Amino acid sequence: MKASRLLSIMMMLQARGRMTAPALAEALEVSERTILRDIDQLSTAGVPIWGDRGRNGGFQLREGWSTDLTGLTEDEAHALFLAGLPGPATELGLDGMANSARLKMIASLPPDSREHADRVASRLHIDTVDWYRAQETPLFLREVANAVWSSHRIEVKYESWRGLSHRELEPLGLVLKGGAWYLIARVVGKPDALTFRLANIHELKSSRRRFKRPVRFDLAKHWRDAMSRYETDLYRLTAHIAVSPRGEDWLVNARIKTSPALQKAGRAEVPSGWKELLMPIESIELGARKLLGYGSDLKIIGPQELKDKLTEELSELNALYKGRA
Repeated sequence: MKASRLLSIMMMLQARGRMTAPALAEALEVSERTILRDIDQLSTAGVPIWGDRGRNGGFQLREGWSTDLTGLTEDEAHALFLAGLPGPATELGLDGMANSARLKMIASLPPDSREHADRVASRLHIDTVDWYRAQETPLFLREVANAVWSSHRIEVKYESWRGLSHRELEPLGLVLKGGAWYLIARVVGKPDALTFRLANIHELKSSRRRFKRPVRFDLAKHWRDAMSRYETDLYRLTAHIAVSPRGEDWLVNARIKTSPALQKAGRAEVPSGWKELLMPIESIELGARKLLGYGSDLKIIGPQELKDKLTEELSELNALYKGRA
């Protein structure tokens, strides 16, 4: 474990150039004191590593020095192949480089491990688009990606629910979720990072002005936190429902989030063999539309407003089809 941590410190310093003790401790999930002891041991072992004090200080390796302990193990190569998404790489214009990197990875392995590592790529395909949904390839994806890589500002004409607006953005990262691309960026002059759907960018102008990327910005953590806040804000109501075994299967197949209902309804309200669940919904109207699709395999227990809305929808549907008979 310790040897692996020492190697990880060398790899991170070799890849990033300079890192502080707190940053190394956070990345390796140990204390700063442990990092300082590890640095001393590496220095004693002959690794040319030193530290600078002050605001811009940190540890770094001697310029031009690198370790030869960079060969990939078979399991590490498997993990890298798992992270390879050919579809998104093509959309970003990186398919050629992705293929080149893949060949270099295979070549870096011992001969008896190459076949095993290549096996993952030939036996696993990752499709990022959900069923019955079209792939979304935004018009300015590559331009935005280039701005993200190079830390250049962009000026965009963006369409939100409030309408069209012009914004100057500092692109921090790209996220691909369910076949749709999102940009995490700061509006110039504002501290917080926001989420923008790339398909909603109508015009884009690249700027030569660079910006300083936040040192501690973690894209994956930011996205997790943003999604948690989004779902909390979006699903403010809860539907108390009862579902038949078939209805429950449909909910599972649709990956709808539900939880067991702690407060049970009266026996007369719930058919025998049905299960009571709680399901988050955005609003009474949208909840009624969603639940309407489950037909007679789902019954609303509450709230009463949701029952009334579903009844209203059913009456209008009945009148529509009776009128055409």
